[in-house]
Amino acid sequence: MSRTGAEAVSHYEDALHALLFFRGEVADASQALLEAAPESVMGNVLAAYLGLIGTEAKDATAAGEAFARFTDGVRPEELTPRERMHVAAATSWLNGDIHRAGQVLGELTVVHPRDELALAVGHQIDFFTGDAARLRDRVGGALTAWPEDDPHYGHLLGMYAFGLEESGHYTRAEEAGLAAVEHHPRDVWGIHAVVHTYEMQGRFAQGIRFLDARTDDWGSGNYLNVHNWWHYCLYALEAGDTGRALDIYDAVLHNEESAGLAMELLDAAALLWRLLLADRATGDRWARLADAWAARQDPPYYAFNDVHAVMAYVGAGRIADAERLVAEREAWLGRARPELSNHAMTAETGLPVCRALIAYGRKDYAAAVDLLAPVRYRLNTFGGSHAQRDAVQKTLLEAALRAGRAETARTLLSERINLRPVCPYNWLAQARLADRLGETAKAAAARTRAAEQAAQGAAALSR
Repeated sequence: MSRTGAEAVSHYEDALHALLFFRGEVADASQALLEAAPESVMGNVLAAYLGLIGTEAKDATAAGEAFARFTDGVRPEELTPRERMHVAAATSWLNGDIHRAGQVLGELTVVHPRDELALAVGHQIDFFTGDAARLRDRVGGALTAWPEDDPHYGHLLGMYAFGLEESGHYTRAEEAGLAAVEHHPRDVWGIHAVVHTYEMQGRFAQGIRFLDARTDDWGSGNYLNVHNWWHYCLYALEAGDTGRALDIYDAVLHNEESAGLAMELLDAAALLWRLLLADRATGDRWARLADAWAARQDPPYYAFNDVHAVMAYVGAGRIADAERLVAEREAWLGRARPELSNHAMTAETGLPVCRALIAYGRKDYAAAVDLLAPVRYRLNTFGGSHAQRDAVQKTLLEAALRAGRAETARTLLSERINLRPVCPYNWLAQARLADRLGETAKAAAARTRAAEQAAQGAAALSR
């Protein structure tokens, strides 16, 4: 901890603790750290990371300017090797190369497996880049270096659980996630990992009960509460309770008091888009959400955010705004540096998805299929989780059904049902396809199965 006195180290520990719990106190602790030791290497590194992990372009710009002022006055030989690696990782990410930042932090944790900041930030990078194997192995590779009685061991389990879930190891993920929550009941990332595990297995009734039993631990007072409420809404939709999902949307996901943060707005867009796919009325919510996205005036920064902005514009019927965003990103690609991580994210995945969403909004379902089918196996490259990206996968299925692409729809449904047999949405879509093909008995059986599964979730919601 070069250039960092005892008081500043205490603030650093406070900030790290708050970061692991996704609590707002992290900002105050980080500021106190820099006030106590303005030239602290790790204090400035931490501030840079905090400006990046929210995927807010304006915050990243401000963090980059501050970090550049700091590094201009520092000679590499003044830093420890470990600090130099942190500075290199932060610099790479601030310069737009998030993949290089993740690689450097991975190299750092090979040598220093108990550097929790490196693990936590690297874990978020793996999430933002959709790299499930690294999301799992970055933490898994360090885990045995941690004694189980370490106060922060539970947080490592929570991170590991999410990596396991995204890699398809659901049983092991649930075990690790529940162990993390046992260590720290307010570990919202551990709770989040368990919630993902239930989502991916279609165990939405159990997910509802799990969240209901712990609402005081995750429901407010942290940066992840909106996202975890979004997961609750997904459970409610599976249970057929659109009203409950919209009530939560209004109370938590987006309302007049919402901060307008990208990571919250994308959850709001992702929920309303699922309702649009189901032809459910949502009142004037789309219009208000589109206004919130437009007010941000985002530059090209993170393609995953762009996709959700386009969802909002299309949902609100503002096709021209969606097309304008696409045109701006196309123009940016012509002048942007190819080494920027967002360059490939936008060119290879983000723009094809945006164009498909616009086609869907225009009811050109065949075009939506043609745009999405070639990219569906690389959607992870622009970040997010399986649960988040499923909105795009559902768009492909819905477009195939509505375009009369029966063979494509049959294939997609076969994949979904065999992977996740407990999912009312899948069975209702199967019934619609069977209706189209004149398979009356098959349609009726699928609807019965969907109703039985939804009833389980409805029973959990009613308790």
